[in-house]
Amino acid sequence: MPEAAVLFNPAPMANPESQTAHPVPMEMVHRTKAEDAFPRSWIRKSRDRFSVAAVLPHDHPFFAPVHGDRHDPLLIAETMRQAAMLAFHAGYGVPLGYHFLMANLDYTCHMDHLRVGDAPAEIDVEVVCSELKWRGGQPVQGQVDWTVRRAGRLVATGAGATRFTSPQVYRRMRGDFAFPGTSIPVTTPVSPARAGRGRGRGEDVVLSESLQENVWQLRVDTRHSTLFQRPNDHVPGMLLLEAARQAACLVAGPVPFVPVAGGTRFHRYAEFNRPCWIQATVKPSGVPGMTTTQVTGHQDGNLVFFTTLTSPAFTG
Repeated sequence: MPEAAVLFNPAPMANPESQTAHPVPMEMVHRTKAEDAFPRSWIRKSRDRFSVAAVLPHDHPFFAPVHGDRHDPLLIAETMRQAAMLAFHAGYGVPLGYHFLMANLDYTCHMDHLRVGDAPAEIDVEVVCSELKWRGGQPVQGQVDWTVRRAGRLVATGAGATRFTSPQVYRRMRGDFAFPGTSIPVTTPVSPARAGRGRGRGEDVVLSESLQENVWQLRVDTRHSTLFQRPNDHVPGMLLLEAARQAACLVAGPVPFVPVAGGTRFHRYAEFNRPCWIQATVKPSGVPGMTTTQVTGHQDGNLVFFTTLTSPAFTG
């Protein structure tokens, strides 16, 4: 980060606290389809704390219930991510069209409070922003902490760090890769059931077999209606998280693997139409009754991401 960035906001922020709930335009959570935009309204509770009302769909085609009757932990992670983008756009004035570059995303879910009913579940996502660096009157970097509650009960916690860049800076940073691309996989997906996709939708499987044990090739299909909401010039982070979950299911199976906790570090972008290899290993969890996997993604010999996922150790 250039030295010109400062750790405080040099300009006073008007109305740092308000009890007025504001609706959420889809563009503020970087979605183009209402069914994939989970925040519904937001309130600024204090200068750097926001309350975001969101819903967890009970019948989402991609973020389907896991282990029978629980909301998908990756749905929680995606809702957290959208709530953070909302806070920075609506709360701090980060312009629409700026790029969010997330360096890490950690979460822990309490599955007892994530039972799926016959209607969407209403949740409250508290977003606390800290370690903000500012330039030209707007933030360019920040830390986010999330606390998610449902009817007052703790559902999940999380933390992440992100940077924001203008379209001009982003294009310079990406160089020849700055332009939207397409990718239609030609490799055969692994079995949806083995990859943890219980509904059997092959289009949701993002891994193919390789010649190496516990290594799979990433399948990127830019026609996927949830993972690709708009043109993109790289593989989205949510697709990489899904790849990590599917790899964990494959290496830990055949019993279910439900990633109730995860920690991911993103090191570089995964590019289209070049092989990206996903490797998973079961590790000692150190916690009785839990299974831990470590998943990495490499492209051209370079580390793209590193994820640790933890699941209850189901026995059947």
